[in-house]
Amino acid sequence: MTEADIRADEAPSKPPHPQMQWIPGGTFDMGSDDHYPEEAPVHPVAVDGFWMDRCAVTNAQFGLFVKRTGYVTVAERAPDPADFPDAPPENLVPGSLVFQPTAGPVDLTRIETWWRWTLGACWHRPEGPGSHVRKRARHPVVHIAHEDAQAYANWAGKALPTEAEWERAARGGLERKEYAWGDQHMPGGKPRANTWQGEFPWQNLLTDGYEGTAPVGSFPPNGYGLRDMAGNVWEWTDDWWSAVHDGPADKPCCIPQNPRGGGREASLDPAAPDWRIPRKVVKGGSYLCAPNYCLRYRPAARRPQMIDTGTTHIGFRCIVRP
Repeated sequence: MTEADIRADEAPSKPPHPQMQWIPGGTFDMGSDDHYPEEAPVHPVAVDGFWMDRCAVTNAQFGLFVKRTGYVTVAERAPDPADFPDAPPENLVPGSLVFQPTAGPVDLTRIETWWRWTLGACWHRPEGPGSHVRKRARHPVVHIAHEDAQAYANWAGKALPTEAEWERAARGGLERKEYAWGDQHMPGGKPRANTWQGEFPWQNLLTDGYEGTAPVGSFPPNGYGLRDMAGNVWEWTDDWWSAVHDGPADKPCCIPQNPRGGGREASLDPAAPDWRIPRKVVKGGSYLCAPNYCLRYRPAARRPQMIDTGTTHIGFRCIVRP
């Protein structure tokens, strides 16, 4: 039994909901100095223990929430013209962003090359009209905006994790490792997560056996018994985005306790001053992350996501704090 296993046994009681795992509190090294600048600097962070969903929320689970509450997701609502004053009326219709592979190599700075705004795309029609999740009940729900994830969490008596809580859980007791399972990308030549193999966004070698999302739990758990903390779908956290980790570099003497990230106004995209849509942190990478583009299926990786926007590769999981 590893140290992580021993600490994981220190849960204060039985899980408050089925299929949740206890994540022990403690101090860990958050971030990375070896990859993207927004992950730096590595710094110690302390979090209290909490319960976390073993897997991301599935289509079946989200469907039950919708059935019992009548909830309508952001992707199913027409955008408010006041939020998009320059948009033509014909564009203000319900829809979401759907990934479409390209025919060959493209400029990787032009994300519009592989993302398509698709009318009618939403959680139960993930590729738009004509598609359905009927045979994907155990796949993670996608096309989820932040308020959709928050609404589900409230209904379930749970919460969304902070960025620090999410990273603590993803590491599974392994300190300063590249991946949730260690330092090797594919131990023994076997994929440990649903990611992109080949040249993104046109050549998918399908080494892991999945072209899109995979059923939750398709890969081995990490040291805390959690599944898919890398790849498959990005997962929402409840922290506002900041370009770098706040605070630790300025106060090396002080270890942040249960940090909550930046502020709402500071999360706005400075490159798009006319789009005043705040952004939250998403973690974990997705099935679209590849070594040649977005090598972010690692615990330290982080990206900003506008709170009103879901896509075919963003989902979530929940926590419960004692």
